[in-house]
Amino acid sequence: MPILGIADDMVASGLVASLARPGGNTTGVSILTTELDGKRQELLIELAPVARKMAALFDPDTKSRTQLQEIVDLARTRGIELLTYPVTNTQEVVSAIDAARASGADGLNAMASVFINASRHVIMDRAAALNIPAIYQFPESAEEGGFAAYGPRIEHIYRQIATPVARLLRGERPQDLPVQQPTTFELVINLKTAKALGLTIPETLLIRADKVIE
Repeated sequence: MPILGIADDMVASGLVASLARPGGNTTGVSILTTELDGKRQELLIELAPVARKMAALFDPDTKSRTQLQEIVDLARTRGIELLTYPVTNTQEVVSAIDAARASGADGLNAMASVFINASRHVIMDRAAALNIPAIYQFPESAEEGGFAAYGPRIEHIYRQIATPVARLLRGERPQDLPVQQPTTFELVINLKTAKALGLTIPETLLIRADKVIE
């Protein structure tokens, strides 16, 4: 039976042999989360330039030690100490943000995962209460009140899945359908949230942003 899926990384998850030639009965969309987590960390450092310590929330079921270490090392090259917190339930999310603030973190990277995205409103509320700027996986999160976000739009991802669906319905085999990847990424900055946090966004970033919410 053909299986269509959307995953953080289809290859790293073991769902397909390669993006170009899936090789089994599974294909779909791979959303480049490993690369984008690092890009979001770089953007957060630019958005909060005075911060010397930041934190990252990660789902231990979707992030390997190697992937996590790459983000930590990236931050270190920019003079930032990055604290990492595994979260698997809502209480852990709240406790992790509290611990990050208590440790002096002045920025929060809500790293890509289904669970963390589902917990975004909890993260937004706690981050706002503790005055911590946080960056999110999908542009829609910044439109919902988050400080900033960078990545592909959720609606575009679901549109992409329509292509392999149509090809499967025409009788093609999933092993012959290359895994789709997002091609458009948006930086959205919520200036209203930034002002509430007492942050002034560098003009260069406002110019680069695809959307600024005032």
